[in-house]
Parts: sequence; structure tokens; C-alpha cells
Amino acid sequence: MRRISRALISVSDKTGVVDLARALANFGVEILSTGATARALMGAGVAVREVSDFTGFPEILGGRVKTLHPLIHGGILVIRDNREHQEQARQHNISYIDLVVVNLYPFRQTVASPGVTAEDAIENIDIGGPAMIRSAAKNFNDVAVVVDPADYPDIIEELNRNGGAISAETRFRLAQRAFQHTAGYDLAISEFLVNRMKREGERLIIRPEEDMPARLSYLLTKAQDLRYGENPHQRAALYLSDKDDSGVATAEKLQGKELSYNNLVDLDAAWALVRELSETACAIIKHTNPCGAATAQSALEAYQKALATDPVSAFGGIIAFNSRVDESAAQAIAEIFTEAIIAPDFTDGALSVFSRKKNLRLLRASLPEGAGKALDIKRISGGILIQDRDLLRLDRSQLKVVTRREPSEEEIRALLFAWTVCKHVKSNAIVYAREGQLVGVGAGQMSRVDSVKIGAMKARLALKGTVLASDAFFPFRDGLDEAAKHGITAVIQPGGSVRDEEVIAAADEHGLAMVFTNVRHFKH
Repeated sequence: MRRISRALISVSDKTGVVDLARALANFGVEILSTGATARALMGAGVAVREVSDFTGFPEILGGRVKTLHPLIHGGILVIRDNREHQEQARQHNISYIDLVVVNLYPFRQTVASPGVTAEDAIENIDIGGPAMIRSAAKNFNDVAVVVDPADYPDIIEELNRNGGAISAETRFRLAQRAFQHTAGYDLAISEFLVNRMKREGERLIIRPEEDMPARLSYLLTKAQDLRYGENPHQRAALYLSDKDDSGVATAEKLQGKELSYNNLVDLDAAWALVRELSETACAIIKHTNPCGAATAQSALEAYQKALATDPVSAFGGIIAFNSRVDESAAQAIAEIFTEAIIAPDFTDGALSVFSRKKNLRLLRASLPEGAGKALDIKRISGGILIQDRDLLRLDRSQLKVVTRREPSEEEIRALLFAWTVCKHVKSNAIVYAREGQLVGVGAGQMSRVDSVKIGAMKARLALKGTVLASDAFFPFRDGLDEAAKHGITAVIQPGGSVRDEEVIAAADEHGLAMVFTNVRHFKH
């Protein structure tokens, strides 16, 4: 155990820093600080020694140089049991600094602000902070470094438990976190300078986020090991990214067995679908494809309608809701085996019902306020494919009627619902639906007409009077001819085939209404 005798505190985010400083002061620790941090601590009645007084050198260059001094870095980097270091420290009047509490200028927040200038970005590149963090983290055998206010309560508890000392295990753990922190900070700066900043003559300007980034990096932290991957012979783990902070990966698990790799993939597919539906909605997913989806006035009704789509395939499925799940919905769900459920919230009554099924996994996830800008990433041998996330949504103003018969208002609502569900079905994708209810799904076939046939074959509900959605254009009229046999009344598809006129003619022959979206939604 190494007792803390001197600490340097210099933070941009001052959350909890007064409590930490007071805990240190209780053990007689001398606190060094700079600028606004020093003023905040002194204002709270904590005794502080200014770094400029400690070094005998003032802050200069508008605050760019404060802690870049041998007395600071020497005090941090000196190896306590190295005789040569000890002698040099005595010769140069270097006093040991045992604890460094630093967090950095808010670069990410600054560059994310509307109207940020190149000068704002550059001045929020911290220099002294990362230097101190790296020095302290390198010398973790003797020095503790804290970069996250979330760690302050644990540090205070350990100080109290150990009489003002921090253990070697804690110092090493904090050093690991410190290097991760500075690595992420440097990556953010590097990406911004390469992707968003350019020079026009003598001027530096910020360019809009238009092109795919020239440089992209993700800092991934393992959240948990998984039992195995898609199959038992594959290792797997869940990692959290520094670029995404919401969604299935960060959902709160309320009960149930450990989540598997396949559970998480299916939960993500289910969550993506219900997030796109504005009414109370339920989706049931098997192997990333919806086998049930519906909207209604209540969670119970939405589930019952979704289950009716394909109650056989729903067995062992993944269920998602975009609204709170109440006790009546929970009782209905509990009647069949379900792997996992994700929703924004659950009532106490629902939680009581589900608690009787100990293995059922329940996840509570927050619905994001905005669409988000995260990218989709797919690994291929030798490289990475990156694309924009498919966030495009359709409204009726974008529909182009191409047949003699126009769709009714009810058909338009059904078509828009079918189109939303179809977007989340593996290509080639065909969806039969009524307003607010999925009826049949043809997923992942090599020919579109086969998807039409399979969607009809899988339907447990009556197909007569349904509408049909296709994620891409019909290359031939055979798909329309096949669908018409089952009594559909309207079709929504992107259009754009060289045989569009032939397909339109087929729709007219069958008395169908058809609309083009001019948007394709392949999902591979």
C-alpha cells in the first residue's frame, strides 16, 4: 500500500471533485491544482496550492502551458525505490506526486456543437492533461491516476478503508483505464482533423460531414463474454463502442439467463423494427426475420395480432415492444415459450408475471430521441465494409401511383405498414399485410417470385384483401401474377425495372393498385 501524500487535481468536468478533494484533505494530503479547478476547490473551503506557486513558474500562453514543468512530471515519474531517481529528485528539489486526478478538455462535445470553428476545435486539444495522465499511468507502481468522475466514490471508499492509501491492484486498473482514455481522446482528434478540417489558403475551415470518413476508428471495450457464438465451437463476446451509447448492447437486463450471441442479434433486429413504428407496436423475430408484427391501441392487442401472423414460428422467438408492457400483455406472452423480450419499460405487474419464468430474458432499453448517425459495419475477408445506417422512412407524399386504380386510404395505411416491415426482412423480401398487421413473409430467397410464393404459403391468416410489399423492383410480371392469385388488392415496390411497364400492365389486368417508392431496401 502506498499512502497518498500529495495529489494534483486539474479537471474540466468538475462533477464530484469537491467530495474527492475533501476526502484527501481529511488524510492530510497536499492538493495541487490549476485555474478553474483551484478556484472551485478553494470556494468549497478545500486548502489548495496553486501549481504555479509549486513550480515557481506562472501559467503562460493563455493557459496552454500550466503543468508542463519538470517539478510536475518529475514528481509523477520518479520511481520511488530507484536510488538514482531518488538522488536526482533531491538534487532538483522534486517532491513526489502520488495521485493525479485529471480529465481533459471537452474536445468531442466542442466539435459536435453547431457552428464550431477551427479555432474552437484547436484550443480544445488538451496537451498538459494527456501528458500528466500518461506520466502517472506509466508509473502506476507508485502513482494512482483517475480520469473518470464515476471512479471517485470507489477511490474515496478505498482511501477510507486503507487509511489514505491506494492498493497496487487499483493503481494498475486505473492505469489501464487512463491509457484507454487518452487513446480515445487522440483518436477523436485525429479523426476530426482528417475528416472535418481543411485549409483554404491561409484559413482553416470546418467542412460538413458529407463524405464517408477518410479515417475511422472504434475503441471497443468488452462488456461480457458470451457462452459461444452462432455455434458452440465459436468464441464470442459483447463489446461496447465509444461511438454508440444506446441500443440493445447497453440495455438493462432485468432477469433471465445469460444472453447469447444469437439472442443479441435477434434482439437488435426486433428493436430496430418496433422503433420505426409510431403507434403501439410489437414485433416477433426468428433468425433476424419478423414472423409477426402489428400495431394496436395496447401492448396486449399488438402482441395478439403479431402472434396471429405465425404462432408456430413464434415459439422460442424474440419479442420487442416500443411501449411499456403491462400485466395483461405479460400474461398472454407467458402462455408460450419466448427467449427474450425487449421494451422501453415494464409495469410491476408485468415483472411479477415474468418473474415466474426464471430463464426468460427481459431487457429494458431507452428509445432514442433522434435517428442517430452511427454507421453500419460489416467484416469481409481482408477488409471492412462501412455504410450509412438505413434510416430512410417513407410517407404518403412520396408514393407515386402507377396503375389505373388508385389505392384507398385504408390501403395506403396498409402499404406504408407493409413497407416498414419489409425493410427489416432479409432480401429478397416480400411481405403480405393488412393495416397494422403482418400476414405473411417471404424472406431471403434467390428469386423474387419464390419469395411471393413462400410468403403466401407461410400465411396463417387469410390473404384475400391484403396488400403486398417488395423490397426491390419486380424484374418480371410473374411475381404480380402469383400474388394476385391470393387476393391481394394493392402493391408497394420501388420500381425501376426495365420491365416496369409489363409489371404495371399485370397490376392493371388484375385490378390492383400499385405505388412506386423510388427507394430500395435490400437487407443482406
